[in-house]
Amino acid sequence: MLERHLQHLRIELPPPGETADGARDRLGAKFPRGAARRMTHLGLMLGAALEGLAVREEDTIVYATTYAEARALEDYLGSFPAPSPMLFQTSIMPSAVQQALIARQQPVRRFLPLTGRQRLVEHAVLAALLDPADRVILLGGEERGTWMLAHGVASDRAFGWALGLERTARGAAGRLGFEPGATAAEEEPCPALPDFTDALAARRGLRWRGGGGTFMLEWS
Repeated sequence: MLERHLQHLRIELPPPGETADGARDRLGAKFPRGAARRMTHLGLMLGAALEGLAVREEDTIVYATTYAEARALEDYLGSFPAPSPMLFQTSIMPSAVQQALIARQQPVRRFLPLTGRQRLVEHAVLAALLDPADRVILLGGEERGTWMLAHGVASDRAFGWALGLERTARGAAGRLGFEPGATAAEEEPCPALPDFTDALAARRGLRWRGGGGTFMLEWS
């Protein structure tokens, strides 16, 4: 049985239709002024989700996203025929986490950015559970796209969250676990990243079989 306990949980669920400028108005005070001006919507949300968590160099960060900087990519493509170097830089996955760490001037030894669709959540959870660091910070998030939505390459909602996962259970809000034993024939649909986000926000438990075992999200 592999398990880690939730010692930090913070979720950013912005108002519908919020833009990066709106997020700067809402969250900008949490960042140095010069940094906030250059941050994407997703960078601002993940940076805010890390509030209250003192990231350490020896921590490992695991980051899960399907579409990453979709809105920033839209803005970059819209800057042609004079493409913006800054928009290009911020449109590349995993820019959002890098923005948050640079604003803190915080190095980390291991940073594992993951992307995908059907089984992204279980890959991210398993990476966090298998990592040897005493504390793993699991991040997830998306920006809401506009015209890219019609092409199926952007999220229809924006969110960001941070989980501080430690080995100690004392004072934890819940736990993530994996118990080996399931076969490929027993695999069940893995929660999509937005569904996992909703479960975190509602403190709703999850359990599914995949990846050779059973994954679980449980609350204290």
